Amino acid sequence: MYAVIETGGKQYRVEVGTELEVELLDVEPGQSITLERVLLVADGADAAIGTPLVDGAAVDAQVVGATRGDKVIAFKYRPKARRRVKKGHRQDYTVLRIADIRFGGKSAAQSDAKAKESRKTERERLEEVAAKQAAADAALAAKLNVVPEAPVEKPARKAKAAAAASAETADEAAVPEPPVEEAAAPVPAGSGSIQGFEIFEDKAGKWRWRLRASNGELVAVPEQGFASKSGVVKALDVVRRNAAEAEGHSEPEAAAESTPKAAPKRTRTKKDS
Repeated sequence: MYAVIETGGKQYRVEVGTELEVELLDVEPGQSITLERVLLVADGADAAIGTPLVDGAAVDAQVVGATRGDKVIAFKYRPKARRRVKKGHRQDYTVLRIADIRFGGKSAAQSDAKAKESRKTERERLEEVAAKQAAADAALAAKLNVVPEAPVEKPARKAKAAAAASAETADEAAVPEPPVEEAAAPVPAGSGSIQGFEIFEDKAGKWRWRLRASNGELVAVPEQGFASKSGVVKALDVVRRNAAEAEGHSEPEAAAESTPKAAPKRTRTKKDS
């Protein structure tokens, strides 16, 4: 419910709890007053408009205190007469808090109090339901946290399990797995092996090489694959030649797919004889 009141020659729209500054009234702070010049009262879809006042309507207010407005400067002058007048003014106001709006046997303050009480009751009911649910959840959590004690392991069994785990971890760290683990079987030594190098074709159709030691462990595995077997052979030739240069001696290039050439005949010279 709200109302439109008139005081000090001005109109204000007010509700219960509204604080407003009106023109100065001859009242004391804390005093309760009744404003009878009510021009309109509306309650939901119903509204009563006064002509000019609404019969039987009244607005109760409580005086909060007095205040002053912003300073207003009034400056007057007359040209060519050396006349200048400057004045300042701060308007005095009375601060009111609307306590109730009464019309047709209804009271806005009582309606608001009932609404607050119903909201409070509903909130308390929800809080009670939430507290019961929290207690039930806590009881269920306490039941679920009860776990049977695990059997105590013997120290020897614990030490054996720890040793096995450490040995397995050391083996995994010592032997690096090749990136192409699911590769096809390597080509036999007679057809594709070159002095410890193995040439094989993986499932993706790429040709690769890998170097094994005498004990069968992997020494080197490239990450790059080749489209043909000849490309792998050429790459191996480059690897072997670089290794030979690093050791300080030369290495003959290996043949790829073609038939090896026959060694040239050596001409006997006088120096040899």
